[in-house]
Amino acid sequence: MIETQKLARKDFMSGQTVRWCPGCGDYAILAQVQSLMPALGIPREKIVFISGIGCSSRFPYYMNTYGFHTIHGRALPIAEGLKMANSDLQIWVITGDGDALSIGGNHFIHALRKNFDLKIIMFNNEIYGLTKGQYSPTSKIGQKTKSSPFGSIEKPVHPLSLALGVEATFVARTIDADPKHMLQVFKRASEHKGTAYVEVLQNCLIFNNGAHSFITDKMQRPDHALYLEHGKPLRFGPDNSKGIALKGTSPVIVEQVVDEKELLVHDETHEEPTHAYFLSRMRHPEFPVPLGVFRAVKKPIYDETMNQRIESAKKSRTEKNFRDFMVGNNSWTMR
Repeated sequence: MIETQKLARKDFMSGQTVRWCPGCGDYAILAQVQSLMPALGIPREKIVFISGIGCSSRFPYYMNTYGFHTIHGRALPIAEGLKMANSDLQIWVITGDGDALSIGGNHFIHALRKNFDLKIIMFNNEIYGLTKGQYSPTSKIGQKTKSSPFGSIEKPVHPLSLALGVEATFVARTIDADPKHMLQVFKRASEHKGTAYVEVLQNCLIFNNGAHSFITDKMQRPDHALYLEHGKPLRFGPDNSKGIALKGTSPVIVEQVVDEKELLVHDETHEEPTHAYFLSRMRHPEFPVPLGVFRAVKKPIYDETMNQRIESAKKSRTEKNFRDFMVGNNSWTMR
């Protein structure tokens, strides 16, 4: 039976005890997703949350919708299969930096490349939390952890750059310490037709506390966060007094903006991902960290195109039964 009554946030709360560490950034993400759901106007039985393995992947237990808690790194192919079989579902994939970018890295790349109609939220705390503090694909060089006591020697993966490199159609970033912004970004992702990828910079209080403090701290945020707005110049700072300009092919910080015309203007709809990729390469401490929607473009959607292809093939087939299909013109008898 399809629900017709107006739903509220509490209707999307499963009632199960939330088992994350006190102070974990996951709580803030869960609260904003639950707040968003009623505004979508979609019945609960048409919404599915799918996760892999990790602290973030307990998420489906806490949503009063359908859901799957799958295996490590495999949430995306399961989500893709479900979308192919039930195209009217809105499917959210909840993952972490380890789950998505290590064992699930190949699935992550190809889901974005193919442009399934899925929503992906990746919690990035730059650590493996569930397995107690090993370095992850996004951990910084030199980071000391239980699996790198002398400091990691591996270069980190930069998720947004990776997503844009395979031309993902919707790429965004937000932070767990800014609920209002997080809700806005999740709403934009929910409205996008195609694969919508959102990176949430999230704090692990136990094993990597303060990894993103330069933007999660309200006092530091104005100097270190660059909020992206489509069609507007790139400005930041306590009074928006600073900006980003282009010198040759490199970004430069304008310490005191006199003329906005010298600043770069954000264009999330540009057909080429070059502008968005350029922004994804801006990192602390050299530059402010961009937050918001980097890219939002329309491209053919894989599941829709595939279902159309299947229907077309059904109409054009000449075989009358399974035996005709198997024996057909492409088989022969050995003598």
